Amino acid sequence: MTNTNYPSATPNPQPRSNNNKSIVIGVLAAALLGTWGYWLYKNNQSSQQITSHEAKETAYMSARDSVQLLYNDALSRLDSITGNNNNLQGQLSDRNSEISKLKSEINSILKKKNATQAELARAKSLINELNSKIETLEADNARLTGENQQLTSANTQLTTEKTTLEQNLQTTTAEKDELASTVDVASTFSASNFKITPINEKRSGKEKTTTTAKRVDKLVVTFDVENRIAKSGPADMYVIVTAPDGHVISDASMNSGSFTTRNEGDKTFTSKVSTEYEQGTRKALSVPIRQADFQTGDYKIEVYHNGFKIGEGVRSLKKGGLFS
Repeated sequence: MTNTNYPSATPNPQPRSNNNKSIVIGVLAAALLGTWGYWLYKNNQSSQQITSHEAKETAYMSARDSVQLLYNDALSRLDSITGNNNNLQGQLSDRNSEISKLKSEINSILKKKNATQAELARAKSLINELNSKIETLEADNARLTGENQQLTSANTQLTTEKTTLEQNLQTTTAEKDELASTVDVASTFSASNFKITPINEKRSGKEKTTTTAKRVDKLVVTFDVENRIAKSGPADMYVIVTAPDGHVISDASMNSGSFTTRNEGDKTFTSKVSTEYEQGTRKALSVPIRQADFQTGDYKIEVYHNGFKIGEGVRSLKKGGLFS
């Protein structure tokens, strides 16, 4: 063993524990920073993806809504046209198959929640085709509206003309009726030279005028008739003989009956005289009135033609004496 006076060289110990801690801390910090960086990176990526997805969804919704609005507008135009013009209902029926197919395909696309851009483009193309057909209907509507206005105007004119013609016809008919009535009244005969002669018929066949009631066998009524308007043809005269007791003489042998007058209602006539008349001439008529026993007093004789009284007279028969 060697002993020296020099101190021995003992090395100073190094703080290794502190250095290791620093290294660990550095590694942890680097790892933490890396984790944060990665998290920030991934978060940024997710945000970008979300934003992109939202943008795509917004763009998709915007395109779908745009197609839907176009379709709604087309349907509104179609309803407006067909609702305002009944005449188009028939035309729409003819084209209904084509329009129904278009509407069905468009509806099927728009009902899809995840319709593709290609499908939306297809729907838009179909809507354009539908609008083309609607434009044709609108043109037809305008044409039919114009034609309808012309028809309405023509109908109004025809109605006015019809009303005018009916009024003229009524006026003409009234004038014709009035003229016919005037002619009818004017065609009534006038009677003249009215005479009533009581006759006594002798056994020898001779006739003698008498005013004694018990000797009268008949009253002979004579008169002339004429009229310049009455047409040639048969004419009937009605003779009414009223006895002194107020009763009208009526006997089947003299064709007694009743007739209607213009102003006095129905009357009983004693004898009807039918004759053939020639227009514009004067004709003499003679009517014998027979009765078994003639009364004393006044016999009233009236003659009617065409419902009007055309002549009358009175013949008085007296009571005879002892030798009459």
